Amino acid sequence: MSDNHLFDDLLEANRRYGENFPHRGVSAPAARGLAVLTCMDSRLDPLRALGLEVGDFKMLRNAGGRLTADMESDVVLASHLLNVRRVLIMPHTQCAMTVADDAAVTAAILETSGLDTTGRDWGTDPDQRARLQHDVLRLRHASGLHPETVVAGAIYDVDTGLMDIVVP
Repeated sequence: MSDNHLFDDLLEANRRYGENFPHRGVSAPAARGLAVLTCMDSRLDPLRALGLEVGDFKMLRNAGGRLTADMESDVVLASHLLNVRRVLIMPHTQCAMTVADDAAVTAAILETSGLDTTGRDWGTDPDQRARLQHDVLRLRHASGLHPETVVAGAIYDVDTGLMDIVVP
């Protein structure tokens, strides 16, 4: 398959979706005043897991569902411009970012691609609960966060689909 056709399946699905586009007119602000920061793991479906609809919330995703500087900036922006007053940081069980350390991730990348990423901070941490508490507290005290914004942390279980609030 040539590079020109690598996305044909997605383009076709998008054409079908656009024929009866159901979200025309949905406004940009979060209708339910919520932002969810979670992992990019494809086992997570925050819309269904949390009973949300398109337009209800702002979804932020990265490896591990971690509060990085970029994510912090996005939440601050959303708290002022997009109606976000609640933030849920929601990593998940069985996350690769909790079972490997940065050195192991770097070694795996080197082994599979030959690319040396030594020195890169991958954000791995085996103590997920402590890291979640750290991220929640850091965001609660973030410079510029709208003062009415509430931040909590939960861990999503990929085996049950349930979440447990760890940092209320």
